[in-house]
Amino acid sequence: MADRIKRALTRRRFQRGQFIEEEPDETLVYAVKFGMGMTACLSALEIANMAFLHSWNSEVFSAITGLTGIVVGVFVGRKT
Repeated sequence: MADRIKRALTRRRFQRGQFIEEEPDETLVYAVKFGMGMTACLSALEIANMAFLHSWNSEVFSAITGLTGIVVGVFVGRKT
């Protein structure tokens, strides 16, 4: 899993007739893994909340949306 995240965050550019690859910092890879893990945990919490309490929790959903936006923003921002 970490290899796929690292490969997805690796910047590739063409300069002076050759390809240059810039690997991301390990801290960034760990932060993205943490964000993805927390998004999965919060999604499971929201599913359990809907299954057992039959109600929608907007605070948990906003946390899921925020974490998803941060992770996607890191991927998009790193590529440019």
